[in-house]
Amino acid sequence: MSSPAIPYTPEEYAAEARRAVEEGAAMIHIHARMPEGVPSYETEDFRAITEAIKAAVDDVIVNYSTGALGVPIEKRLAYLRELRPDVAALDMGSMNYAKYSRRRKSFVFQAVFENSFETIVTFVETMNELGIRPEHECFDSGHLANLDPLIDMGLLTESLQVSCVMGVTGPIRPTARNLAHMAGEVPGGPDGPSNWGLIGISRDQWTLISAALALGGNVRVGLEDNFYLPSGEMARSNGELVAHARVMTEAAGRRVASVAEARELLATPKRSRVG
Repeated sequence: MSSPAIPYTPEEYAAEARRAVEEGAAMIHIHARMPEGVPSYETEDFRAITEAIKAAVDDVIVNYSTGALGVPIEKRLAYLRELRPDVAALDMGSMNYAKYSRRRKSFVFQAVFENSFETIVTFVETMNELGIRPEHECFDSGHLANLDPLIDMGLLTESLQVSCVMGVTGPIRPTARNLAHMAGEVPGGPDGPSNWGLIGISRDQWTLISAALALGGNVRVGLEDNFYLPSGEMARSNGELVAHARVMTEAAGRRVASVAEARELLATPKRSRVG
């Protein structure tokens, strides 16, 4: 099942970004699509979406996806070189990547997701050259350990931006205890100089958000990760998901950061233009 709220056109991306920012989002993570909904890795599609968002929102941190199955690395680097987003996601290890249906007793989707050290180093070197902040997406505790040689080589310096991704079949199980373990494995520790956060996938998202907030992490929500509110009702927009995450954040005794505060925390100064 899909969600009718998923944006396809640049105008729809802009409207969703505006809703999310109005509810407290500081960063927009972009997977480009063509207007008919097909995933795109073309520079001009990323450009059109980004320009529409920047025209609709006064300021927000722009984060591009770089992960893909079967798409050459040079194609994924091309839109980074041309458009230079504030942040770009960087998957930190190869893995089985699947969605499993307990009802059907079968895999809905399955693949081997390649992210070798060669691939990771190429992305890190390019991002460093372009002044793009890597968001290190770690699906398992071993992916956190993959940061160590990059730090030792001098390719990365703390503070890092680390996302613990949980809820995909193949990597670590999505439990609060496992999230606490991963947070403790972030270089510098959960209270150290690195920034860490949670990306919770599917039905476990809200429980994991509660754990991340208690542990001091940042949180991400959106229709890429989960269609449903805790009530089981399908969210009508990304903004509706962000609004509920904001309520949870405040209920946990914490405060949502402004875009300016998030930029300072992540060392991502505002850029004057796209590209």
